[in-house]
Amino acid sequence: MSQTAFDLLDERTARVLRRLHAEADRQMPRLLVKYLPVLPRLLLGKRVDFKDEHLGFYADKYIPLDREQAAFCYLTLRALGARQVVEFGTSFGVSTIWLAAALRDNGGGKVIGTEMVAAKARRAREHVEEAGLAEYVEIREGDARETLRSIEGEVDFFLNDGFPMLALDILKLVAPRLRQGAVVLTDNVGHFRGNYREYVAYLRDPRNGFRSMTVPFRAGTEYSVRTAAAAEPGP
Repeated sequence: MSQTAFDLLDERTARVLRRLHAEADRQMPRLLVKYLPVLPRLLLGKRVDFKDEHLGFYADKYIPLDREQAAFCYLTLRALGARQVVEFGTSFGVSTIWLAAALRDNGGGKVIGTEMVAAKARRAREHVEEAGLAEYVEIREGDARETLRSIEGEVDFFLNDGFPMLALDILKLVAPRLRQGAVVLTDNVGHFRGNYREYVAYLRDPRNGFRSMTVPFRAGTEYSVRTAAAAEPGP
């Protein structure tokens, strides 16, 4: 019998996610057309600009983790016994639902998500409610550099899946709350190598308290483990 990622989930949650992933799939042609002009830069590992005037293009785009990536996150949370998760880049709540399902199956906890676009945050809450997981999710609206300043308690897992130009700033903001053994997962480091070069270098410098490598999901997903508190800066 063949198995799919959705087999990890209860039927109510799986039903919602099947629909949302299918809707995201239908948006892929427009995303591919969007990136055609910068394809040479992407292939050469060069930085791609995400200018503010173009961010409106993403206001109705899902851009979630792939099904297999999301299932990998679900299983990682189960293995960690995770109770508190932070997500940068909630979008329409697809990945949020996978994360919340893992916390529910662990016996409880909270996903703290953050989303800049108010309409997306509203839809994400509706999708989470539809999946029966609202009690495990808190979605904060606004700039993640502000909304994630206040996190109480230890964080077991951090999904860093927003715009690349903010990834390092948000990591540094959340890092003090990451417990030893916590996992950070960052999508798209393979597709946007130029944008994530400094970010990946930071994670791979042991002085910053992580051990990290790229795993082969969607051309490159960075998987990082919090090994210790970051070293104090020298005099």
